[in-house]
Amino acid sequence: MAQTSTSILSDKNHKADKSGTIISFTKTGTEYKISSSDTGSVSFGTYSQYDLITVSGASNSTNNSTFTVKSVSASNDFIIVEEEVANESAGSSITLDNIGFVSAKFKGDGYYSQPDGVHTVSYKVNATLTGSIKMQGTLATTPTEDDWFDIAGTTFTTDQSTTISSANFTGNFVWVRAKATGVTAGTITEILLNK
Repeated sequence: MAQTSTSILSDKNHKADKSGTIISFTKTGTEYKISSSDTGSVSFGTYSQYDLITVSGASNSTNNSTFTVKSVSASNDFIIVEEEVANESAGSSITLDNIGFVSAKFKGDGYYSQPDGVHTVSYKVNATLTGSIKMQGTLATTPTEDDWFDIAGTTFTTDQSTTISSANFTGNFVWVRAKATGVTAGTITEILLNK
């Protein structure tokens, strides 16, 4: 199979914190929702799928965790997240902090049953980005958040002087994705994957 280069993440920026006493959590079966009862003071419209948010200040400790945004409502009054939440009514002073992003999943060499498993990733960021970026892989054909693991040797920790970095990694991963964490400012310009 010929090598292909795929853009797996581009133009992702840190988003401002959201906080207030109008944020609630609802678990309905396997749907996990974080809601705002007043979009004038707390709107989820700036969030998008695959954003990572850390919640603090919730009275139920289960909700003081990091969540991956699955979807945002058209009315911007709630988000659906991948990880489980516990039911909690509004009232506590809760803060949602955008700490990073994950990319969509992309087919790895294992998906195609390729024997070499060789991949190359290139990270491009602006000079103000803070945080780190790494690759994750999974052997699951239909992965959940619990199925992803970090791939050794792929972490790029920004130092605000290096704006391009690359890494090679080998493995017969079925799916791969990028994960940025600790992001407090700046932009990921692009992440390219060759396989």
